[in-house]
Amino acid sequence: MKDYITKALVYDGYIRAYAINATETVTEAQKRHDTWHSSSAALGRALIGTLLLSSADLKTDGDRLTVKIQGNGPGGAIIVDGDANGNVKGYIQNPHVSIPSNEHGKIDVRGVVGTEGIFSVIKDLGLKEPFSGQVPIVSGELGEDFTYYLAASEQIPSAVGLSVLVDKDETIKAAGGFMIQVLPGADEVVLAKLEERLAQLPRVSDLIDSGKTPEELLEVIFEGERMLFLEEQPVQFSCDCSKEKFSRAILTLGTSEIQAMIDEDQGAETVCSFCNNKYHFDESDLTALIEEITGGKK
Repeated sequence: MKDYITKALVYDGYIRAYAINATETVTEAQKRHDTWHSSSAALGRALIGTLLLSSADLKTDGDRLTVKIQGNGPGGAIIVDGDANGNVKGYIQNPHVSIPSNEHGKIDVRGVVGTEGIFSVIKDLGLKEPFSGQVPIVSGELGEDFTYYLAASEQIPSAVGLSVLVDKDETIKAAGGFMIQVLPGADEVVLAKLEERLAQLPRVSDLIDSGKTPEELLEVIFEGERMLFLEEQPVQFSCDCSKEKFSRAILTLGTSEIQAMIDEDQGAETVCSFCNNKYHFDESDLTALIEEITGGKK
């Protein structure tokens, strides 16, 4: 099944709902970073949450947002970057975390992330200054942390569910989630009903693993309610790094440091944190960069 996000309005437009299948997206991240199952679940949830947030908040080409989760757990920092076109990239500082299941027999994402630290979102909407919102980590499970961020920083009452099912061989069996946002004027009875439905909801990744589409996932949540489906958007793991971009970064080091790379290592290798792509610069590449700085002078 392809990865995509679906958007809908429910309860006469007083509830905005999003659901996503991101199995292939999280699979790509797992392969690129060689994450172990606990790290895979934590990074996967962060990728899914960022895609949901991007879908809701970013409107035009060039709009981007970055989610930084800096907790006190063994996974270290998780950094994820999303754009308005359904592209996402991200990494976890320590990809090789494998800890025992929690008391519910599920992957202990809280144990990977930690329960203390900072959850921040930086949005670049093409304005003079990017928007930045920062809240404390309140759970470490990440669904609750995205929910808390939306309520505290953006004043949008929301419910966010994120789920990653990892197989015994470390591959990603299913990954997805939902985000429900309450718009002004919503009926308290409706909200109580919704809360009850969410409390009884099976694990999202199990629903996806059983073949449920994002639309069907919303139908499970809003059983029997009329939904107006608005649009589908494909999502994917995609990184915009390139050798040219790394060339620009190396230029900032200056002539003497680039010359030292030539003298000591006869070249350099750069690695993209987001996707693990490697770019090799041989002596001639580095010499050309020095000439660009000096205008060809020796």
